[in-house]
Amino acid sequence: MKKSLVALAALAVAGAASAQSSVTLFGVVDAAVSGYSNKSENVGFPATPFFTDSIKASRTELRNSGYNSSRLGFRGTEDLGGGLAASFWLEAPISNDNGQEGVATFARRSTVSLSGGFGEIRLGRDYTPTFWNDTVFDPFGTNGVGTNLISTANSNFGAWLGGATTSVPGITNVTGSNYVRASNTVGYFLPPNLGGFYGQVMYGFHERNSFDPGTVTPATLNSSRTGRYVGGRFGYANGPLDVAASYGNSTIGDDFFAGTTTSVKTFNLGASYDFGVVKLFGEYSQAKNEIDVDTPLFSGTFNNDIDLKGYLLGVTVPVGAGLIRASYSHVKYDLNVPFSLIDDPKANKLAIGYVHNLSKRTALYATVARIRNKDGANLTVGGPSFVTTSAVLPGQAFQPKTSTGYDIGIRHAF
Repeated sequence: MKKSLVALAALAVAGAASAQSSVTLFGVVDAAVSGYSNKSENVGFPATPFFTDSIKASRTELRNSGYNSSRLGFRGTEDLGGGLAASFWLEAPISNDNGQEGVATFARRSTVSLSGGFGEIRLGRDYTPTFWNDTVFDPFGTNGVGTNLISTANSNFGAWLGGATTSVPGITNVTGSNYVRASNTVGYFLPPNLGGFYGQVMYGFHERNSFDPGTVTPATLNSSRTGRYVGGRFGYANGPLDVAASYGNSTIGDDFFAGTTTSVKTFNLGASYDFGVVKLFGEYSQAKNEIDVDTPLFSGTFNNDIDLKGYLLGVTVPVGAGLIRASYSHVKYDLNVPFSLIDDPKANKLAIGYVHNLSKRTALYATVARIRNKDGANLTVGGPSFVTTSAVLPGQAFQPKTSTGYDIGIRHAF
């Protein structure tokens, strides 16, 4: 049951209770017992007569956000008249498994907006258009061990080069990647009365210093353009059908004096269709980690671009008060190495789970998933990193192979 707090919450959060038409406190508390097992296998001829075929790193933990992301938020709307409305949304991640992170940051979403018949103009930190397809068309909603490989691989693929990280342990970092969310953005959303068509565009400022003349720019890598994001999404939803395409360009690195800019350009297309007895999901994604060079003939920089392609097939089946969820996802990297005798890395993942709704707000869930890596891919469902070298096993190298995990938990929303 959502609680409308017209005076108290507005005074605490917005600071002007009389100016708000409505303020709502909302949240999710999700906890699960999760286990992970990540196995690496020996590669090449062992250097010693006594060698190990494989090394397994495993861990069991109580974690949050196995079904839905744990959060605490405040949102409010003021009716300005004439069809106009002003709104705010402040949403914080919480770590209810250990209590370490509460409302320390509004790193999930922090926006203020103006909406009307023209649509909505939204400013602040929010989901990127390209991430929406990953989470909307994933039966597991990009949460827990069932998260599709497109999302997992792209999260690593789109990390800033030398990106800043928070100095406070346990606090969600708001820099270092524009893949899921982008900060310092201005966005526009189409109005909802377009016969099922919807869409958005977003621009995120990098907020870096510029100098005139350019020769006085500090010789610091990734400090001139890194952090910029531009993207958009357009779709159609009517009855059982939902389909959307999106494109985004995130600047993840730069070298001013070398004249290079590193960007990740992402395109994806997703769809779902609800037959009632079963709902089908699908997504295709491709991303390119690309280095743009101002003067390529003289820079000494050649094509180091890396491509990442993937797809997802998923299904949900309602069963009484429950829901069966399953998905298969696959990703492949193209390292663009000419005349290479080594196959490019790739991985596939199978996930299956069940959600039992005790009420509209409370649910029990269980998920199990397994990833198989090939040719150097190192994606996991979570938990510890793969072991690739060992001080007690000199001369032996290990390559990531399988990652298996489970979540068993409870989710309560309010």
